[in-house]
Amino acid sequence: MPQQTDTKTAHPGSGHRARLRERLLAGGPEALADYELLEFLLFAAVRQGDTKPTAKALIAHFGSLSAVLSAEPGALKQVKGVGEAGAAALWSVSLAARRMARGRVQNAPVLGSWQALLDYLALDMAHLRHERVRVLFLNSQNRLVLDHLASEGSVDQAAIHPREVIRKAFDIGATALILVHNHPSGNPEPSRADIEITNRIAEAGRHLDITVHDHVIVGANTHVSLRAKGLI
Repeated sequence: MPQQTDTKTAHPGSGHRARLRERLLAGGPEALADYELLEFLLFAAVRQGDTKPTAKALIAHFGSLSAVLSAEPGALKQVKGVGEAGAAALWSVSLAARRMARGRVQNAPVLGSWQALLDYLALDMAHLRHERVRVLFLNSQNRLVLDHLASEGSVDQAAIHPREVIRKAFDIGATALILVHNHPSGNPEPSRADIEITNRIAEAGRHLDITVHDHVIVGANTHVSLRAKGLI
């Protein structure tokens, strides 16, 4: 008798999905191209059908795999073929990656695991299309006490107040801090406002023995440390 196909489970594209899964499991980290990895992630949201056009549309829209996985759900849903389930699937991967990176920072002295910190910041901020200002408060062992979102906007006294930053450090028992923000333009070179606000916060901290270790500006593919540039 001719072999019958289970119409309840088989669907067009199931063979392609199986081949992608086999390549993913049998190959190394580069077994799948960027768009193929997105295809695979979208399988969780799209039970049947071809996810390749959507995967390629996402990369074309955002520019890279990392930018896709850094995009927020509302932005993802603007791409044709990405519904609520697809946006949730991709966003969950982004959140998992960020939490893994944050865990590496939280479990070791920050100054002794500087690259892990930079990786965490780049993952969270490099592809933002608006400025985000954060203050990383540290204890006397330079471990992270609080990763504080200070502002969504520009770095100036309207966005971040030196006295409030130092008061918060004092209130939570932090002895040091690192300022962080991103430049949506992609160019991380500090502006005059960046330098001025850093020095104001550093000066305010000296009166309470709270040290400003650095101000890190995150760009699209790199970063700038004001400490390394001799600006603190």
